[in-house]
Amino acid sequence: MKKFLWWLVKSLLIFTLPFVVLIRGSVYWHEQQIISPHLALFGGLALTFVILVLYLTFFFGRVGQSVGVRPGLRARLVIAGLLLGSYAMYGLFYLSSSNAKSPQVRSEYRALHPILRLSLSTLIFVDPDLMITAADRNPGDYEKWGLKNNNSSLHYRQSSGYVHAVDLRSNSRSSGRNFLVTTYFKLMGFNALKHGGTAEHLHISLMSHDRPGAW
Repeated sequence: MKKFLWWLVKSLLIFTLPFVVLIRGSVYWHEQQIISPHLALFGGLALTFVILVLYLTFFFGRVGQSVGVRPGLRARLVIAGLLLGSYAMYGLFYLSSSNAKSPQVRSEYRALHPILRLSLSTLIFVDPDLMITAADRNPGDYEKWGLKNNNSSLHYRQSSGYVHAVDLRSNSRSSGRNFLVTTYFKLMGFNALKHGGTAEHLHISLMSHDRPGAW
């Protein structure tokens, strides 16, 4: 039993490591280095690329030897690049209508910071019922909803050119699932908290260098 549990934990860690490095690494570059959103994301992608190449080297070294398929370094680099590039492009530019509250919210997806988009798309793979309820906002929206205007809201576009906050539906989901979603974002370096407003929701935000303490 212990051997099985160890194998399960080890397999889970190996499988999730590239995703953790991609997102957490990108958040690190964003927080510690005041660089453009795309350079921060590229830093995370570069670290993940190295891990994928190592994985492929190990895989083809063990499995390829028995089946007679052992791609050279160039082939492994190409395969890793294609896998990572395809995953990143999908996560950055595609959001299913089933994961957006409305067509308007779906259209706002690309206004979100690239690191935030990639973290959301990664979570959607394991939580396909995740629902984005709000992203891009302006001061007029708060007035329209009868709420006090929040001048430091990260739902506004920051100097990065992107929105740094997103709201996720929570009132129709179990407390356990909401806890896991909140934990995921916190572990990845985001701010995550339960919020009120027009309806209870999870508020997820990425630190803004314009307003370091804002949510």
